[in-house]
Amino acid sequence: MSNASLSPSLTGSQAPEWRLPIDGMTCASCVRRVENALAKVPGVRDVAVNLATEQATLHADSGAVLPAAAKAVADAGYDVPRATVELDISDMTCASCVGRVERALRAVPGVLDAQVNLATERASVTLLRGAADADTLAAAVTRAGYGATPVTDTLPAAAPDAAARDFWSGPWPVIISAALSLPLVAPMVLEWFGVHWMLPARVQWVLATPVQFVFGWRFYKAGWKAVRAGAGNMDLLVALGTSAAYGLSLWLMWRSPDAMPHLYFESAAVVITLVRLGKWLETRAKRQTADAIRALAALRPDTARVRRGGQEVTVPLGSVRVDDEVVVRPGERIPVDAVVIEGTSHADESMLTGESLPVPKGPGDRLTGGAINFEGLMVARTVAVGAETVLARIIRMVEHAQAAKAPIQRLVDQVSAVFVPVVLGIALVTLLGWGLFAGDWEAALLNAVAVLVIACPCALGLATPTAIMAGTGAGARAGILIKDAEALEIAHRVSVVAFDKTGTLTVGRPEVVALHAANADEVDDADGARLLARLAALQAGSEHPLARAVLNAAQARGIAAPVATEVQALPGRGIAGVVDGQPLQLGSERLREALGADAGTLQAVADRLRDEGRTVSWLVETQPPRVAGLVAFGDAIKPGAPAAIARLRAAGVRTVMLTGDNRGAAARVAQALRLDEVQAEVLPEDKAARVRALGQDGAVVAMVGDGINDAPALAAADVGIAMSTGTDVAMHAAGITLMRGDPALVADALAVSHRTVRKIRQNLFWAFFYNVVGIPLAAAGLLNPVVAGAAMAFSSVSVVSNALLLRRWHPGAGEQGDKA
Repeated sequence: MSNASLSPSLTGSQAPEWRLPIDGMTCASCVRRVENALAKVPGVRDVAVNLATEQATLHADSGAVLPAAAKAVADAGYDVPRATVELDISDMTCASCVGRVERALRAVPGVLDAQVNLATERASVTLLRGAADADTLAAAVTRAGYGATPVTDTLPAAAPDAAARDFWSGPWPVIISAALSLPLVAPMVLEWFGVHWMLPARVQWVLATPVQFVFGWRFYKAGWKAVRAGAGNMDLLVALGTSAAYGLSLWLMWRSPDAMPHLYFESAAVVITLVRLGKWLETRAKRQTADAIRALAALRPDTARVRRGGQEVTVPLGSVRVDDEVVVRPGERIPVDAVVIEGTSHADESMLTGESLPVPKGPGDRLTGGAINFEGLMVARTVAVGAETVLARIIRMVEHAQAAKAPIQRLVDQVSAVFVPVVLGIALVTLLGWGLFAGDWEAALLNAVAVLVIACPCALGLATPTAIMAGTGAGARAGILIKDAEALEIAHRVSVVAFDKTGTLTVGRPEVVALHAANADEVDDADGARLLARLAALQAGSEHPLARAVLNAAQARGIAAPVATEVQALPGRGIAGVVDGQPLQLGSERLREALGADAGTLQAVADRLRDEGRTVSWLVETQPPRVAGLVAFGDAIKPGAPAAIARLRAAGVRTVMLTGDNRGAAARVAQALRLDEVQAEVLPEDKAARVRALGQDGAVVAMVGDGINDAPALAAADVGIAMSTGTDVAMHAAGITLMRGDPALVADALAVSHRTVRKIRQNLFWAFFYNVVGIPLAAAGLLNPVVAGAAMAFSSVSVVSNALLLRRWHPGAGEQGDKA
C-alpha cells in the first residue's frame, strides 16, 4: 500500500486534495462505509475511496481535518496506519514553551498528536504513516524558535551528559550571582535591626549590573522568544520586572548623582539569583531522568561469545544475529534473548521478572538478555537481538513513560501568559493618563514604574520553588528523597498505591521457613537440628542465595555443621556430597524423581508449601535412594509493612500488589497484609500497562518498587516511589526515593506532599494578593516606587516565611505538620 500523500494539490477551483491511507477494507461495501464516515467530518467537501490503492482522497480547505478524518475511519471499524517520531527539543524553559512547540508540531499536515515533556526535553509525535519525516517535524520546531533533532538511538550508551559539564548549567552562576547580591540585601536586613546604612549608589550599580545582564541574560533571551511568539511566560516576567527595577535605579542615580536616593538594585539582583537557583535545581532533575535509560542500557554486555565454524569467537553485541549459538559461561551476563540447547544452570532474573529466587535453566528454557548466569555453562540459540529483546522493550517503555505529559499544569505559567500584557497595559494607561490629563510626565513615569515594580514577579516566582524546597528538605530529613517537583505536587492526590512485592513489601532474600524430616509426623529439636546440620554441610562455601539461607539458619540456631567431602554442583538440579559417610544430594523435585526416591508422607507437605508460594528442596540419601527430609524457603514480610498498609487504608487509599512472583506467594503476602487487590505473575512489559489501567477511572496512582523490572511501571505511574535498597535504575525512574527500605515512608511521602501543596496554594494567594491590591494603588498615584519596592520585598519575605513553616513537619504527623 502506498503512503499517505499530505501535500495539498489543487485542481481547478476545488479545495486542496489530501490522501489518507486506510487498512482493513475488503469489498465495495467497505468503501461505501468509509466514504459515508468521511463525508460527515466537518470541513470535508468531497471524498472518494479507492479499494485498489487502499486510499481515501479528500477535498478540504486544510489538513486540520485529518485527525478528525482518521478518527472517523477508526469509528467505522477500519484502521489508518500511524507512525511515531521522537525528537529531542532544546531551548525550552517553561510550560508555555511546551505549548508553543506542541502547536508547531500539530500544525504539520498529517500530525495527529504531539506531546512534549519539559523534564526530558523530548517530543513524541503521532502522525499518519508517510505524512512527514523527522526532518520536516524538526524544521517546524525550528521555525517556532527552538532546536530539534531526531532521536535515532533507542539504546543510549552510558555516557556522561554533556550538559553536566557546561558552566552555565552548573551551580557556579548561582553561587556568583548570590555573592554579588548579598551586599545589596545587607542594608535591608540591617534596617530591620535599626541600623541605617547604605552602599554608595555606584557600588550598588557595579554589583547589580553583572547579575542583571550576565547571569540574567537567559531570561532576556527566553522572554524575547515569548514576545516573538505573541505569548508570555515566567522568563518574560522576570526580565520585565527586574529591568524595571534596574532602570528606575539608574534613572534615580542620574537624577541625583550627589545624593543617596533609595534604589532598587537589590530587588532586581535577588529575583534573578533565586529564579536561577530554581532553574538549576530543575536542570539537575532533567538530567537525572536520563540516568534511568543509561542504567538500563548498562545491563547489556558489549560483546558476546558465539559458535561459528565449530569455534567460539567473541564478537561485538551488534554482530549477533537470530539463530546464532551463543555461549554463556558461569558468572556472565546473558547477552541476548535465547533458548537453551546445551547445558544446565540457574539464572538470576530478578531484574526482569521480580522473582527473588534463581530460576533453573535447561534445554528448551528461555534465557533473557541482561540476566546473570550462575554456576553452569550453557549454549543457547538466539531468538531476539537489538531492539526486539525484552531489555530493549523495557528501555523503550521507560522512555515513552517519561516522555508522556505530566497531568499537572503549571499554574504560574498559565497565569503569566495573561498577567504580563495586563500589567503592561496598566502601566501604559498610567503613563498616558498622568501625562496627558495631569500634565506631570515625571509623576507619570514614576507611577508607571511603580506599577511595574509592584508587579515584579518576585513573590510569584518564589511561591512555588520555596515551598518545594522546604517540602523536599522536610522530606529529606525524614528519609524521603524527592528529586521530581512534579511528583511532589501530584502525590497529595494519590488514591491508589501499587506495590511490588519482592524487596518492597518483603525482605527480598530467601529464608528457611520450614524443615521436615522423613518418617516423622513432627520434627522435634533433635530431628530439625540433624537435618539442618546435614544441609549446612553440603552448602558450606556456596554463594547461592538458598545456600546462604541454610547457613544463616544454622548459625542462628548455633548448629556446627560437619565437614562434607566430594562436594560437587549439579548444574540446574542441585548439589551432591558425602556427609558422615553417607552420600547425599540436595535439589529440586526433578532431582528426587530422577534418583527414584519416594517422597512418602512428605509429598502432601511439599504440595502445601508450594501452594503457599514456598520453594521446596529435597535432601536425598543416594545409597540406597531414600528421602531424608525437605527444606522450604520463603521471603519474609518486612516488619513495618503491616502498619504501613493499615495507615494507607485508614487514609482512604486503595492498596494493590503487582508482582512477577507466583500466585501462591503473592496470595500469602496479600492475605497477611490485608491488601485490597493482588495481581500475580505479571510480566515486566505488562506492569506499566497494569499501572495505567489502575488509573483509567480517574484515580491517581503511585507505584512503589525497587527492581529494574519495576522501572517502566515507576515511570508510567503518576508518582513513582523507589526503595533505595533496590537498584539504581528504579531510583532514577522514580520521582521519589525512600532512603530506608521501610514501606511506612510511603504514607509519609504522601503526607509531606499534602503539606507542600497547601503551602504552594497559600503562597500563590498572597503573591497575587499583593498585586491585586498594589497595582491599582500604584496606578492611582497612591504608591510611590519606594513603597512599592518595600511592598514587593515584604511579599517575598511573607512567602518565604510561610514556606519555612514546613520544617515543622515530621514523619507520622500526617498532614498536621504545622497549623499555619
